[in-house]
Amino acid sequence: QVPPVESGGGSVQAGGSLRLTCVHSQWMHPDVCVGWFRQAPGKEREAVAGLYLREGTSQYSDSIKGRFFVSQDYGKTTVYLQMNSLKPEDTAMYYCAVAKRACVPVAGRPMPAALYNDWGQGTQVTVSS
Repeated sequence: QVPPVESGGGSVQAGGSLRLTCVHSQWMHPDVCVGWFRQAPGKEREAVAGLYLREGTSQYSDSIKGRFFVSQDYGKTTVYLQMNSLKPEDTAMYYCAVAKRACVPVAGRPMPAALYNDWGQGTQVTVSS
């Protein structure tokens, strides 16, 4: 089992954009849900987005809805998180997680962390004011 690998983090000023990339190895599995999570120091981990690869359906947390967008490449090996209009409160370590199942949204929000099998090491995003 190869864990997903994130990249694309960095430092940006408020209002700027970043695109995170998650490369995973489950593209041959019929059902795959890829989630993006973040955790800031002293705060709980937050599910920010989820993408069901086969159908291309996605869910977002209220805190980033309308600013962040999740997508995949044609080969379904890479999932992106486009982050626009970044705010200082978006500063966190961002993680990609993969589950060999369809996404299970909860009240329209991204699937919770407990349902994912594999996690990346994370990529740091820092937004300055």
